[in-house]
Amino acid sequence: MSTTETFSVSRPPNGAPKGAPRRLGTPMLATPAIIFVAIGLLAPLALMLRNSLNHYDPTELMISAVTAENYLKFFSDSFYQGVLWRTVWISGLSTAICLAAGVPVAYFLARHVGDLAKRMLMIVILVPLLIGNAVRTSAWMLILNDKGVLAAFLGLFGHKGPLGLMYSSAGVVIGLISVLLPFMIITLNSVFESIDRNLEDAGESLGASHLTIMRRIVLPLALPGILSGSVLCFILSMNAYATPVLIGGPTFHMMAPTVYQQIAKVMNWPFGAALAFILMAVTLILTVGVSVLVQRRYRKWSE
Repeated sequence: MSTTETFSVSRPPNGAPKGAPRRLGTPMLATPAIIFVAIGLLAPLALMLRNSLNHYDPTELMISAVTAENYLKFFSDSFYQGVLWRTVWISGLSTAICLAAGVPVAYFLARHVGDLAKRMLMIVILVPLLIGNAVRTSAWMLILNDKGVLAAFLGLFGHKGPLGLMYSSAGVVIGLISVLLPFMIITLNSVFESIDRNLEDAGESLGASHLTIMRRIVLPLALPGILSGSVLCFILSMNAYATPVLIGGPTFHMMAPTVYQQIAKVMNWPFGAALAFILMAVTLILTVGVSVLVQRRYRKWSE
C-alpha cells in the first residue's frame, strides 16, 4: 500500500507563497521618476511663479514682494493681449494646415507605399528635424525674401514686385509649418497603420465610396491620434521662438520672443515670469479644453 503525503504551502495574507521574493509596488518604482520631475520641472516652475509675484525696480531689478501687479499689467495693456491672441491665432492656423496636409500624406504612406519606399520617404520627412531651428529658419529667409529663391522662380513666369512674405504673418506660418509638419505626419502614420485594413475593405464591399470610408471609418478611429498630433503641433507653435524672431522680424510679436525680451533685454524678470505663466496657462487651458471636447465626440462615435 502506497502512502500519499500532501504538503501544504503556507501563504502570507497577500496570497504569495511563503519565502517568495517580494516585488516592489508601482509607487516605489515610480518614486525616482517623481523625484526627478519634481526637481527638474516643478521646482523651477515654483521659483518662476514666486518671481512673477515680485516687484520690478529699474535700479534693483527685482524686489521681493507678493503682488499681482505684473498680471494686472498684462490684462490692462492691450499690446500684450494682442500679442497673446496673435500667438493663439498663428498657432491654431499652423496646426490646422499641418493637419490638413498631414492626413493625406500619412494615409498614403500607411496604405499605398511599400516598406522599403516608406523607409526612404520617412527619412526624407525626418531630415528637417535633424537641422537646428535657427539654421532651417535662415534657409526659409533666403527662400521667402523679396529677392530670394521663390521670387526668382516666380519671376520666370512674369511675376514682378515684392512677395511680402518676409516680416509677415504668412511667412511665420510657412516657417512654422515646415517645423511642425514632420511631427504631424509621423504621429498620424503610426495611427493609420494601427487601423485594421479589413474594416475599409468591408465598407468598400458594402458599396461605400472612399470618401465615405474615410469620413465614417478611418477618421473616427484615428481621432485620438489626430488629437495627439494636433496638441503636439499646437504646443510647439505656441512656444516657437526662432521662427517668429527671424522671419517675423522686430515688429512681429509673439509670446515666446516677448518673454525673452522682457527677461534678457529689459531685465524685467517679474513681468517676464508672469508672461511665461500666462502663456503656459493659456496653452494648457486650450489643450485640455479641445482634448475634452474631442474625447466626448470620440465616445459618442464608439457607442
